Amino acid sequence: MFASTMCRGRDLVRQGRFFPVVVLAVCMAGPAAAAGEKVAVFDFQLVDSSLEGSMMGKDAAQEARLARMAPMLRKDIAGLDGYELVDTGPVARQAEDANLQNCGNCALKFAGEVGADIAVVGTVQKVSNLILNINAFAFDVKTGKPVARGSADIRSNTDESWERGVQYLFKNTLKKQFEAAR
Repeated sequence: MFASTMCRGRDLVRQGRFFPVVVLAVCMAGPAAAAGEKVAVFDFQLVDSSLEGSMMGKDAAQEARLARMAPMLRKDIAGLDGYELVDTGPVARQAEDANLQNCGNCALKFAGEVGADIAVVGTVQKVSNLILNINAFAFDVKTGKPVARGSADIRSNTDESWERGVQYLFKNTLKKQFEAAR
């Protein structure tokens, strides 16, 4: 309602009456510009190159940590001005079955299918129970060019270290790059 009232200012400008140029610019840009860029954050994937992973198989606690990574990053990105999250649910199964880091830009395709402008993919690379690396990459869906990317090394395979790692990754690298891209 506010935008439609403001956009009546276009008529005032056409009639030669004064109206703030900023309001006119918002009206001319339309509702999509006011909403911001749409971001699809896919679930993080585990790259387990540890001996433990090949010998022991999946670790339930580690899988639970992995499942919490994307929601934490979604919450952080949703708090940035100019960005709006889109639901990746309709393509979640396809994304889960693919190696999003090495699938020929399938993440961009999936993000486009849900109406996103930016695709965010992430991995947790486990070298050992002591050495892990959290990585996240954001790409422009249309051009494939990077918007933001970052990495955080963590020590110890615990809930606390994973949570602190993704918080550090967002706060110290991704956030700054997303803000600079706007």
